[in-house]
Amino acid sequence: MPQSTHNLLTELLSDLEQTKILWQLAVLGFSLVLAWGFSRLLRSRLPKSEGAIKVGLGGVSRVAFPLVALLLVVIGKTVLKNWHSINLLNIATSLLLALALVRLAVYALRKIFAPSGWLHSSERFIATTIWIGLALHLTGFLPEILDAMDELNFHIGRQKISLLTILSGILSVLVTVLAAMWLGRVLENRVMATEHLDMNLRVVLSKLFRAMLVVLGILVALPLAGIDITVLSVFGGALGVGIGLGLQKIASNYISGFIILIDRSIHPGDVLTVDNRFGTVSQLTARYLVLRSGDGTEAIIPNDTLITSTVLNHSYSNREMRIGIPVQISYQSDLDKAMTIMRQAAENHPRVLKDPEPKTFLKAFGENGIDLEMSIWINDPEEGQLNLRSDINLEIWRQFQAAGIEIPYPQRDIRIIGNQPG
Repeated sequence: MPQSTHNLLTELLSDLEQTKILWQLAVLGFSLVLAWGFSRLLRSRLPKSEGAIKVGLGGVSRVAFPLVALLLVVIGKTVLKNWHSINLLNIATSLLLALALVRLAVYALRKIFAPSGWLHSSERFIATTIWIGLALHLTGFLPEILDAMDELNFHIGRQKISLLTILSGILSVLVTVLAAMWLGRVLENRVMATEHLDMNLRVVLSKLFRAMLVVLGILVALPLAGIDITVLSVFGGALGVGIGLGLQKIASNYISGFIILIDRSIHPGDVLTVDNRFGTVSQLTARYLVLRSGDGTEAIIPNDTLITSTVLNHSYSNREMRIGIPVQISYQSDLDKAMTIMRQAAENHPRVLKDPEPKTFLKAFGENGIDLEMSIWINDPEEGQLNLRSDINLEIWRQFQAAGIEIPYPQRDIRIIGNQPG
């Protein structure tokens, strides 16, 4: 194998000095031009779609040029080999196959993971690895390197483990896991788009699908690499000991997460108060919950905390929430008019519900004035309370000023008894 590949490169160099190279160049050029035209036509004719179909069509358009060119070159090789040497076309076949693998791998990574710095590094690493492997294959060194890696081996019981086996296993696991993650993401998008299912059920199903597909991918990849699956029993025992000794909290968070998703006590979009943190559930995963507050901060709360502590869900059965707004007026002010102004200020605000309607109560007779409290109801607690209180209080202040209603401040009367010494 190494010698024949080396001879291929040598014969290619000798072909450059003869007219037989022209036939190969003609076949290669015709194949590339035809493949380029076909790929352009395919991109313009692909239908616009969403979800899995869009991802699949995108992958086809990415590899259309190298695969079509590869097919045409193979056909040209079959026809031309009866009259001329095909060393150039053999090398072109390997190059086009490597190009298709690079494009497909990069496209898959971009569809599975969100854009980030490590993703670009991974794309460069994959492309470099494929091109290096191709270079070793063309120069004839690849079989010798593979044989050397296979000789570096050890045994686990009856199972022979070599460096080649380990690398093949890693490659197989990576390919199958990436394929499983891509398929899991497609299924997740389909499940999350199913409106007739409860949101928590959608999250549970999507997480289960992705986990099962990843495990299935690993179980399929290991036998392909020549590794006995029974070797995983050692890893399973170590994992069980690790969970028993130091991973209880992590396991508890995952179990609690699935309990919350299944019993549907918390949904994305719910308004919660957890450990004196008030906010809206922006994300609910198998391990933690993200609570976004009104100031933009996000608290990551482990699911175990939601199970073991009291959680105030302001939107569990309905989203209506009562808010009390206290106001104090002086004893000299018109009480009925003040209560009417407060009620009208609330009724004019768009966020305040008309049913139940705003009501004003005389709460108590205080030391400095009459304590009033207005009760209002809203159905959008995620929009916050401070802005609502501010708007209503400002309107009450303006109307009090216009009506001559006084908001008192602490006053003390001092009485002097007896005559002062002269």
